[in-house]
Amino acid sequence: MSEFNLPDATRRGFLGLAAGGAALAAGASALSARAVRTRARIVILGAGAGGAAIANRLSERLEGAEITLVDGRAQHWYQPGFTLIAAGLRSANYAVSGTGDWLPRGARWVQEYAAEIDPEAQAVTTTGGTRLEYDYLIVSTGLVLDWEAVEGFDLSMVGPQNGISAHYASPELAETSWRAMDKFLDEGGVGMFGRPATEMKCAGAPVKICLLAEDMATTRGTRGKCEFFYNAQAPNLFGVPVIHHRVRQIMDERNITYRYSHVLKGIDLGAKTATYTTPDGEVTDRWDFINIVPPQRAPQVVRDSGLSWADRWTDQGWIEVDMGTLRHARYPNVFGIGDINGVPKGKTAASVKFHIPVVEDQIVSEIAGSEGQRRYNGYTSCPLITRVGRAMLVEFDYQDNLTPSFPGVIAPLEELWISWLMKEVALKATYNAMLRGRA
Repeated sequence: MSEFNLPDATRRGFLGLAAGGAALAAGASALSARAVRTRARIVILGAGAGGAAIANRLSERLEGAEITLVDGRAQHWYQPGFTLIAAGLRSANYAVSGTGDWLPRGARWVQEYAAEIDPEAQAVTTTGGTRLEYDYLIVSTGLVLDWEAVEGFDLSMVGPQNGISAHYASPELAETSWRAMDKFLDEGGVGMFGRPATEMKCAGAPVKICLLAEDMATTRGTRGKCEFFYNAQAPNLFGVPVIHHRVRQIMDERNITYRYSHVLKGIDLGAKTATYTTPDGEVTDRWDFINIVPPQRAPQVVRDSGLSWADRWTDQGWIEVDMGTLRHARYPNVFGIGDINGVPKGKTAASVKFHIPVVEDQIVSEIAGSEGQRRYNGYTSCPLITRVGRAMLVEFDYQDNLTPSFPGVIAPLEELWISWLMKEVALKATYNAMLRGRA
């Protein structure tokens, strides 16, 4: 469809997406032209989306600050693109760039990982033995994928030879996962999808890959040979009730079987079976294709640091930050950005976009002698792909309220081409602008 044939409202929506990047750009704060002079030492753990973005913004706002990023990764991964890669819509290199490409000049990048965090002494020790003392610590390490928690599985099994997908693992394994799904869609059989019981990044991604697979089978004419099962970890398909009901409706319309409170325990590759824990005991099912999404947790160095919640998410280790300020509850010079935060919502790239100005405001205001005013309201966005060329742009907050960025243009619970364009075209450009501190 040509842009020039679109209805006026849709055309305006598309132009808004192209110019502003839709949901990620909404609420962005412009960088202040006036810098605050300081000698503050700021250590940022992790140079991914949150770490790179906050480093760029603080470099602009704080004149004379000593900003150090600690991260041993040479590659930056655009993780919102992994589902597109795993569905054969992009190649692995779509999601790969260099970590150093996004970091500000003047900031120090220690290309090692954190080995110890001592919030009492206000110091971090790296795997290479470097000790970094700080006045402010920003934890933006992301999370770790606990593949070992899935009994009988390891990443060497991923691929068409075994019918196994693990699209969260890496860009390369997302591409290998596509080859496994492609074979399944041609040959047919039983396809298993689902998510873990832990908190996780982009909780909509397992739903997306299931819906994309079903749509592709329909398009190929092989849908009659394929069975699709979605195993939800809870008594719902999505944690926000109105979105759960819409996803359930879509799965009903497309004859996708969904099962509640089914958590993957392990697989038997030889028998091609998967065992799930349920409230009524274990259930074992046969599969021809399975998409594995593992439990997700804080990195061990964070869990050992004393920064985690003592009475919540104790098996996962998310850090104990205030829901609004993202400031640590017990160590006021420590902040969290991104997946590592122990808050009820907010493990998406769009959430990172809304974490950054809050942490920036809290730190800069304190250094300037005032109190930060910005608060994070739990904003989370998920371009929930339902078909090739269609998606729902669902956005919500801590209270499960829908918070649409384009009311009257993008209906959040409708499967729209414009929402697909947001995921396909606008999101990555806005993500890259966010890394630079410009969105």
